Amino acid sequence: MAARYRCSACGNVTRFDVVAVRRTQAFHHYSLAGDLTVEDESVLEERVSEVKCRWCGATGDTIESLPPAATGASAPG
Repeated sequence: MAARYRCSACGNVTRFDVVAVRRTQAFHHYSLAGDLTVEDESVLEERVSEVKCRWCGATGDTIESLPPAATGASAPG
């Protein structure tokens, strides 16, 4: 599950530029014409190196990583 973020500078919780390095395994299927279709891709390892707020440009300790939302929880109201 992808991490969720919150910018403590401006309150943004929806728009971030995330730079990540991923190591994946995938099945590459080439047609006889040479066209590639990538199937069954799975992420073996992922490391997030930078998260930047799209609204105010804040980075580093200003960006908080939020705990994942509970599955099946309903929104208040």
